[in-house]
Amino acid sequence: MKKAALHNLGCKVNAYETESMQQLLEEAGYEIVPFDQKADVYVINTCSVTNIADRKSRQMLHRAKKMNPDSVVVAAGCYVQTSREQAEADEAIDILIGNNKKHELPKLLEQFFAKENEKTTEVEDIAKDRSYETLNLNKTAEHTRAFIKVQDGCNQFCSYCIIPYARGRVRSRELSDVLREVKTLAQNGYREIVLTGIHLSSYGVDINETLLHLIQEVHEIQGIERIRLGSLEPKIVTEEFAKSLSELPKVCPHFHLSLQSGCDATLKRMNRKYTCEEYALGCELLRKYFEHPAITTDVIVGFPGETEEEFETTRKFLKSIDFFEIHIFKYSVRKGTKAAEMKDQVPEEIKTQRSDKLFEDLAPMNREFLEWHIGKKAEVLMEEKVTFSGKEYFMGHTKEYVKIAVPYKENLENKLVTGTVKGILKEHILWMEEN
Repeated sequence: MKKAALHNLGCKVNAYETESMQQLLEEAGYEIVPFDQKADVYVINTCSVTNIADRKSRQMLHRAKKMNPDSVVVAAGCYVQTSREQAEADEAIDILIGNNKKHELPKLLEQFFAKENEKTTEVEDIAKDRSYETLNLNKTAEHTRAFIKVQDGCNQFCSYCIIPYARGRVRSRELSDVLREVKTLAQNGYREIVLTGIHLSSYGVDINETLLHLIQEVHEIQGIERIRLGSLEPKIVTEEFAKSLSELPKVCPHFHLSLQSGCDATLKRMNRKYTCEEYALGCELLRKYFEHPAITTDVIVGFPGETEEEFETTRKFLKSIDFFEIHIFKYSVRKGTKAAEMKDQVPEEIKTQRSDKLFEDLAPMNREFLEWHIGKKAEVLMEEKVTFSGKEYFMGHTKEYVKIAVPYKENLENKLVTGTVKGILKEHILWMEEN
């Protein structure tokens, strides 16, 4: 029995695909071992969202070959798709697998061994491939929450982003296939499903479906207690969308609405397809139909041409929305994108200063959101035993994705526990007493 080790870089979609490849290898008879152990096959699912991600991908590939020079090193995914020639010239890589070809991993390994270690490349023009790659999972590394990939590709072409070139055009998974996988996961004990994709809001545009209908169908599956959504585009939040979701009790009021900038001039240079006014309207609709939804976002600071005035406009806008969390990124030049060629690149020290200011602004917003829960009832899906200041707790998340711990009495893993929130245990973590 050959030993295989896998390592994932990048997003939740990549993580899903890595676990799917692991399942394929297990079914093919491989023994799965930790990545830091000696293996016959190393599979690295690469990322290419930034130049740094490319470098990390190469470093991990070289590390694998160094751990066992006689091993077969497989480079899969976005770095391979965007940098094929460079990957083919890399002596550390034995098999190259592009996006939409990961399901062929066991077959490609079999062919590689049969051909006495002849370097193999299975990378096609992703822009021309309009088929959705079928991958499946019946278990995940997490024991309570399962991420389900339902969509691939992106048609947006934001000026800073390489992903449409790495992932191709929008391709949606058939509704029946999604429901079949969710039912299997429910039967295997998973209580929370996270629907994810490269551009989740585009789900269904190519197969006469909608994301809302998909959510409604998943909602009917017995055993699933919670449905969480991956990142959404602001304009998907219409009156009908928000109202319909609020009528589905399993839907978690935790919405990650991608923003990137709170300044219309910057959004235009980014080639984002909405205005700040439209974004704010989406947030208003969610707060109209949900009592206290967690609204989170992404923001890029130091985008080419961002003036001090534009940055201050973003700061003011972020405060007006009052987010639970903001993922703050300093703009990183990505070769191959339009933004990389733009004039007025912002110096690194200014990006750092602006990033620090946003982190300072976020702290009171985050604390205010958490303090709202004190004295109120909460339902927590318990995940793991933890220790704080020498005292044991069991910790999990609310539907809003707020971390809450209860004093440890017994193993509560994968159980829904209700109680009254008593206060803040430590930074970003509340505690409650069970009912």
